[in-house]
Amino acid sequence: MENILKYYEFSDFLRDTSGQFSSNEISYSELNDTHFLIFERKNEVYNLYVAKYVSKNFIGKMKPEIIELLVKNYDKSIPEHRLAIKQYLN
Repeated sequence: MENILKYYEFSDFLRDTSGQFSSNEISYSELNDTHFLIFERKNEVYNLYVAKYVSKNFIGKMKPEIIELLVKNYDKSIPEHRLAIKQYLN
């Protein structure tokens, strides 16, 4: 999973204090100034979301304006899971 996070330039993990991700750790990659891909790490399970925030300064601190779960239990060996990231970041 580390390779995916580095390749797509996701941030370091930070603790969610907004309540949106149940205080789990999250990492994000910027799509533009207000839209982000977010990985939620719950133990060794990763869920991938696309979300809209006022700015990246609000990630993990406030709930997003819009959020959509793209992949539950992300597995890099599943082509559909890899495509979920590629459709946004390539």
